[in-house]
Amino acid sequence: MTNYILGISCFYHDSACSLLSDGEIVSAVQEERFSRQKHDSRFPINAIRYCLQSQNIDLRDVKSIVYYEKPLLTFERLLETYLGVAPRGGRSFIAAMQVWLKEKLFLKSELKKQFKTLQKELVPKIEPSIPELLFSEHHQSHAAAAFYPSPFEEAVVLCMDGVGEWATTSTWIGKGNEIKPLWEISFPHSLGLLYSAFTYYCGFKVNSGEYKLMGLAPYGKPKYVKTIKNHLIDIKDDGTFKLDINYFKYHRGFRMTSSKFNKLFGAKPRGRETDLTQFHMDLAASIQCVTEEIVIKLAKSLKAETGINNICLAGGVALNCVANGKLLKEKIFDDIWIQPASGDAGSSLGAALIGWHEHLQKPREINPNDSMKGTYLGCNFSNEEIINYLNTINAPFQTLEDDDLFEKLAHILEKGKVVGWFNGPMEFGPRALGGRSIIGDPRNQEMQSVMNLKIKYRESFRPFAPSVLEKDVSNQFEINNKSPYMLLVAPVRKELCKEMTEEQQNLFGIEKLNIPRSSLPAITHVDYSARVQTVSEETNPRYYKLINAFKEKTGCPTIVNTSFNVRGEPIVCTPQDAYRCFMRTEMDVLVLQNQILLKSEQPKTEQDETWKQEFELD
Repeated sequence: MTNYILGISCFYHDSACSLLSDGEIVSAVQEERFSRQKHDSRFPINAIRYCLQSQNIDLRDVKSIVYYEKPLLTFERLLETYLGVAPRGGRSFIAAMQVWLKEKLFLKSELKKQFKTLQKELVPKIEPSIPELLFSEHHQSHAAAAFYPSPFEEAVVLCMDGVGEWATTSTWIGKGNEIKPLWEISFPHSLGLLYSAFTYYCGFKVNSGEYKLMGLAPYGKPKYVKTIKNHLIDIKDDGTFKLDINYFKYHRGFRMTSSKFNKLFGAKPRGRETDLTQFHMDLAASIQCVTEEIVIKLAKSLKAETGINNICLAGGVALNCVANGKLLKEKIFDDIWIQPASGDAGSSLGAALIGWHEHLQKPREINPNDSMKGTYLGCNFSNEEIINYLNTINAPFQTLEDDDLFEKLAHILEKGKVVGWFNGPMEFGPRALGGRSIIGDPRNQEMQSVMNLKIKYRESFRPFAPSVLEKDVSNQFEINNKSPYMLLVAPVRKELCKEMTEEQQNLFGIEKLNIPRSSLPAITHVDYSARVQTVSEETNPRYYKLINAFKEKTGCPTIVNTSFNVRGEPIVCTPQDAYRCFMRTEMDVLVLQNQILLKSEQPKTEQDETWKQEFELD
C-alpha cells in the first residue's frame, strides 16, 4: 500500500501544496498559478485538488497532512511583541487580532473544515473524513526542504527569512534522515526584514519586490554601508547580528521603517511607480553588500563550528542569488545546494518531508543530483489536450515533430523574435526554468528593452537570465558548478565582455543599459554578471535540445529565459493562460508543446488595455 503525505503552506503568502508518494516528491504547486492572484495566501484548495488528482487519489488515500508552521507560537510572538511596545502599535494590533480571532487562532479547526469540504467535492457519496493533521515549525520546514531533497548525506543547513514563529535565522545539521537544530536568531532581529525594509523604502512591494532591489544594486555604489552598520545593525565577527529596532516599525505598525530611519537617510520612502534616482540605487547596493557580508560570515562560522563540508540554504534570503554566487566564490564549503522554492511555498514540501522522515521515521534515499526532478512538479498537458483547446478557439497553428520544431525555433530566435515556450510540467517555485518561459536571442542588443517594455510591461532596469547548456557553462560564464535552478550569479567570461569607456562609466545608472557590455548583451547585467541556469539533457530534454539547435545554428549555447507572464501576473499554468498572455503582449511566437502559433496568423482582436488592471503591480 502506497503511503501518501500531503504538505501545505497558507494564510501568510505564497500558499502551496506538495505531495509525497512513499517519500518520492510527485507533485508540488503554488495556489497562485490556479487563482491567478500573485502570492495568493488563501487555503490552497486548487493546489491540493491538483496534487491529489495527479495521482488519481483522494484524501482517504493520504496518511498524513502536515502544516508548515505552528500558529500558536506565532500568536505568542505577536502578543509579546505588541505588549512590549504598547501603547504604540495599537491600530496594527487591533487589525492583527481581528484576523487571528476570526481565523488563525482556530487554524486546526479551519483546516479540517476546508479538507472536509474538498473531500465531499471529490467523493460526494461518502461521508468525508480526513487524515491525521500534523504541524511542523516554520524554520524546521525550511530546513527540511533544504536538506532532504539535497544530494548530500550530511550537510549544515542555513535558513534565513523575515520571521517564522520566532526564528529569523536558524542553523541545523542534516544527516541521513534527521535534521537537528544548532542555534537561531529570534525576532525582531531579522536580516530578511532588514532587506525588506529597504525594499519598502525604495518603493517596491514587500515580500515580492526584494528581487527588484537586488537587480537595482549593480547600478549603485555601496555608499551607505557604514551608515547601515553604525546605526541599523550590529554585525558580530561570527555573522550573528542585532538590529536597532528604533529605526523600524514592522514590529508595531503597518509600515516597515520609522521616521528615525527616514531622517537617517534624509528622505521619505519613495512612492510606488515614481522615478528611481541614484540615491535609491546606492541604497540597494549598500544593503546588498551588508547582506553578502552576513551570509559569508555565517557560513565561515558554521564551517568552523561543525567541520561539515556541504551547506544547504532555504528561506527567502536564499533567493538572493547574488549573495549565493559570492558564497560559492568564497569556497568555504565543498558544495552548496539551494532549495529552488526557498520561500514559504517550498515549506509545504519541507512539511511533507518532515511527515515522512521524522514522523514516520522513514529512511532517506539520496539522489546524486537531487530529488527535486528539476522542480518540474506541476501541471502537464498533452498535445491532444492542447490541440483540442486551440480548435475550440479557432486559433491557427501548426504541429511539428521535435526535430523540425527546434530547427524552426532556432531560426526564429536568430531573427530576433520573442517566443513563449510552454513545455512539459510547470515549475515549482518563483523561477521559470524552461517549462513556462519566454525566450529570446541573448546576442541581440535590443532584446532586454523589448522584453521588458513590450512583453513583460515592467521596469527597464530589470535584468534577464541566461539558460545555458550545462556542458558549455564554463565557456560562457566564470563558474564551473551546475546551477539548474537559476540561484547563482556569476560573471560573464572576460573574453566575451566589452569594457566601458570612462565616459560610459560615469553615465547615470540606468543609462548604462544602452551600452553593450558583452557579446551577450541581453543577459549581461551592468556589473558584467548573469543569473545562470544550466540546462541538462537528463532533466529537461526538450529545452536542452532547443538550446542545442540554437547553438548548432549560431554557435551560441545560451538563450534568454524569463518567466512566462506579465508584470504582476503569476507565471502561466494552462494553455489558456499562455495563449491569453501571448495575445495581450507583443510576443511573436507561441509554442505549446509541439504546436507553434505565429502572432501574425492569429485572429485580430481589439486592443483593450483594461486587462492590465487584473494584476496588482508587484
